[in-house]
Amino acid sequence: MQKLESIADQIRHSFDARTASRDQALAQARQLTRACSLAIRAVHRDETDVMQGHLSEARGLADRLKTDLAQYPDLFYAGYTQDALKEFVEANVTCALIRNQPLLTPEELGVTGFTYLNGLAEVVGELRRRTLDILRHGYSQEAERLLAIMDDIYSVLVTMDYPDAITNGLRRQTDLARGIIEKTRGDITFSLRGEHLERAIGNLSAQLNGGTSTVEKRSGRVISSDDEN
Repeated sequence: MQKLESIADQIRHSFDARTASRDQALAQARQLTRACSLAIRAVHRDETDVMQGHLSEARGLADRLKTDLAQYPDLFYAGYTQDALKEFVEANVTCALIRNQPLLTPEELGVTGFTYLNGLAEVVGELRRRTLDILRHGYSQEAERLLAIMDDIYSVLVTMDYPDAITNGLRRQTDLARGIIEKTRGDITFSLRGEHLERAIGNLSAQLNGGTSTVEKRSGRVISSDDEN
């Protein structure tokens, strides 16, 4: 029985160490998610320096997660850890695409393939947000550029026809991305048609104004100077 107590103590020590690592990882994951959220908010506000600061903080937290959980791979691949790293991918890819910069690879970000793809799927929503901000001021070629990127992302995601156990639920994220893209396409089309209509009305108004000589309003009637003669 003394040997049993020794075994129990060893197991207890192992559990204590794993619990401490888990608690630390949870705290780091929350900090990582917050830093990524702030980076995305900054890029939407065109606050480049603030964005870079939050991305650097996120990079440090992601590296620490990977290092601290090296001896506990099951904790590293747990849901909360990979969700935080997915946010890390989303922040880096969103900032790069909005600023028209090259993408970082999964290896450069230190994430798995399925985490990278799920983060990429989340980027579509942020690109829609950026597109709508642009369309508030009228149609723009930048909105078309972002829509093309969204299409490219979907074209990649839809080819990943593997079981959810392999892709960690990517199929559902792909379906959501498709709906977001179609709504965005409709918004851009509506904005473009509105601009064409406004331009047509402006041209017609210019033609009408140019076709009349001196116009005066009398008694609610429009009378040209030719009529007075």
